[in-house]
Amino acid sequence: MASENVGTLKQQLAKLFDESLRATIPEELDVEPLIAACNPKFGDYQCNNAMSLWTKVKGKGSEFKGPQAIGQALSKNLPASEMIESCGIAGPGFVNVVLSRQWIAESIQKMLIDGIGTWAPKLLVKRAVIDFSSPNIAKEMHVGHLRSTIIGDTLARMLEFSNVEVRRRNHVGDWGTQFGMLIEHLFDKFPNGEVASDQAIGDLEAFYKASKQRFDSDSGFKERAQKAVVSLQGGVDKYRKAWTQICEISRRGYEKVYQRLGVYLEEKGESFYNPYIPSVLELLSQKGLIEESEGARVIFIEGKNIPLIVVKKDGGYNYASTDLAALWYRLNEEKAEWIIYVTDVGQREHFEMVFTAAKLAGWLPAEDNKYPKTSHVGFGLVLGEDGKRFRTRSTEVVRLVDLLDEAKSRCKAVLIERGKSEEWTADELEQTAEAVGYGAIKYADLKNNRLTNYTFSFDQMLNDKGNTAVYLLYAHARICSIIRKSGKDLEELKKTGTIELNHQDERALGLHLLQFAEVVEEACTNLLPNVLCEYLYNLSENYTKFYSTCTVVGSKEETSRLLLCEATAVVMRKCFHLLGITPVYKI
Repeated sequence: MASENVGTLKQQLAKLFDESLRATIPEELDVEPLIAACNPKFGDYQCNNAMSLWTKVKGKGSEFKGPQAIGQALSKNLPASEMIESCGIAGPGFVNVVLSRQWIAESIQKMLIDGIGTWAPKLLVKRAVIDFSSPNIAKEMHVGHLRSTIIGDTLARMLEFSNVEVRRRNHVGDWGTQFGMLIEHLFDKFPNGEVASDQAIGDLEAFYKASKQRFDSDSGFKERAQKAVVSLQGGVDKYRKAWTQICEISRRGYEKVYQRLGVYLEEKGESFYNPYIPSVLELLSQKGLIEESEGARVIFIEGKNIPLIVVKKDGGYNYASTDLAALWYRLNEEKAEWIIYVTDVGQREHFEMVFTAAKLAGWLPAEDNKYPKTSHVGFGLVLGEDGKRFRTRSTEVVRLVDLLDEAKSRCKAVLIERGKSEEWTADELEQTAEAVGYGAIKYADLKNNRLTNYTFSFDQMLNDKGNTAVYLLYAHARICSIIRKSGKDLEELKKTGTIELNHQDERALGLHLLQFAEVVEEACTNLLPNVLCEYLYNLSENYTKFYSTCTVVGSKEETSRLLLCEATAVVMRKCFHLLGITPVYKI
């Protein structure tokens, strides 16, 4: 039976300082403890409440003569705890805390026995919907979908690890005007209405382009296509059947990409929400939010130059109508407390307007920090080496499948060059090339702040030095190799051995391991996967420092240090898992 999740280091310290605050200034009940990591010269963490408390109590006949006195009282009133070795006061009342080495060591050992799940952060939210990836039917998944897919997957994994029930939603573009031209083109190609196989249609992207070309150049075809949309939306059987076939072929294409990326999604495309649009718009009308404007029906949003169009001039629905229906459904039918949309930064304004409309309708609270809430997770562009949007030489968008193939084959070539094809089975070679190649692509994306553009470079991402997945995967494999070379049974050591952190580099590594939970919490709260990447890279650097100064195998501290190696490997593996990267155990 795994023991109770104790919360992050910061949360545990906050609990102690909360008691101290109540004892020190009982009349100020609404004060939250302000805990932050501090400069290692002064300690491990600090409580920063003294200054703000002083501004609250001065002039109220307080016994305190300044913020430093409050800091001293906060330190004195801390309840006794095995966690804390010592406290000191710095500057205007900062309470600096040094954590006990023994407590850090015992916490790590407990995690090794009870599992890293006990280090999961506790979040306020119980159920979230993450809307990510969202390719368009009949179009190949390209590098632009890469970011949405892997950022969304990492956010889902982090929230799931934090015991949030996550609905992973693929809001595919499977409805709308382009289907008229696709269906009519299909009827012309297969007059009897039966598509024998995926190959009969051929390359879906080429099929799409051919139908688009006809739509743009042939007025007769264009008219038929427009009528086909009406027939499809009216539920005419023949058109529904053709639509289903096109969606199915497209779906099989992108499912292969998801399989390779190890990404799971549940599809609820635009067509799913279509039946809900009329009643949702009716609800908004009843609130007096929808107005007529130049023949269309719109919602005016304060501070925005253009209104949110919810019904076009021709009476058709659009993205805004679908997104409002989807939001209503997620709040009311799926009872989501947090709805997260992962799309490029260019769609930020659209989502801001949709969220504002939902607030005006009373579906969401007016304050941003209250639940249920919505968040738009924007991301920048993937650029080529020329600094422009990443494309192939023929100026086509780069297919995701081609990128994954290329990364894998480059990794395989390096492994063969290093003689691994002689040492390993063909399966081991394939699996390692895949883990490292796909991991390199994911990590190169996720390590950047998602809001910035980044340059796609195979040479950089496949480098085995610096902040890359290759370096980190190799670092993990090296730790596993050290443990194997010791010949010791780790499961036995966990039960019988004890961790001691007598050397400063052992202690620094131990403290960094313990900060894992608060880093995951920060990455979840701010929806920033790069925070976790930075932690993982620093963990690897801390380990390297420890390993270069502390002999492991054969030393008198061997048992303790092997357990510290194992704890590092466990935390690294969990970081890899949260980033959707498959670890490698030998290299």
